[in-house]
Amino acid sequence: MDSRVEKRASDSSPGGEACRKGEKLSDRVYGDIIDRIINRDFAEGERLPSEEQLACRYGVSRPIVREALARLRDDGLVRSHRGSGSFVQRRPDRAMLEFAPLESLADIQRCFEFRVAVESEAARLAALKATREDRTVLTRALALLEQRIRDNALGVDADFGFHLAIARATHNRFFSDTLLSLEAAITYGQNLARGLGLRRPEHHVPEVQQEHRDIHDSILAGDEERAGRCMQRHLRNSRRRVFEG
Repeated sequence: MDSRVEKRASDSSPGGEACRKGEKLSDRVYGDIIDRIINRDFAEGERLPSEEQLACRYGVSRPIVREALARLRDDGLVRSHRGSGSFVQRRPDRAMLEFAPLESLADIQRCFEFRVAVESEAARLAALKATREDRTVLTRALALLEQRIRDNALGVDADFGFHLAIARATHNRFFSDTLLSLEAAITYGQNLARGLGLRRPEHHVPEVQQEHRDIHDSILAGDEERAGRCMQRHLRNSRRRVFEG
């Protein structure tokens, strides 16, 4: 197995221990390919080694390589062409590694995947079931989040509070209980996305806040399908922003 993959499996880094306990071989391949793209071992536009070559390099099976490549495609870092292989589409900003160790990236990605599934439905139900009081709480949560932005703060506490207000507006405690149980993982990803976003505030901040307003407005309008779509788009964009740097 590649020496850098083995090294990352044994390194100690903030946030990495929980990831390593349930780490899969595909996580290691995924992280190492990102590492090589960042270091320009694999340059933008370059064709990656074949699945067979990657499987041999990492000492894993081809299905494991395919799983890692699928995640890289989801993150917009790699594109694949039938019969031609996989190519590097975009190189993440090295600044990403100032906020998160490579070992944690697979878990961050999985957390966003889980949130898309759970919170999209929560937004839909909130639009259907929110009371007048729930709507007031949600509007206040959005206002607090916008104040944090005006203060040029990360605002992760307000961001989590906004999402929790939506979960509570479903009147199904399992949505809010799930978010609270995952608060550490969620805020870790939020810190990463917002920390990177503040490096390019003219682009990221207006985009993020418009996404929050769209979710808020669709819930208040009782448009359940639009609320679910807006939440889905927001969380998928948040994952994308992590890799933009």
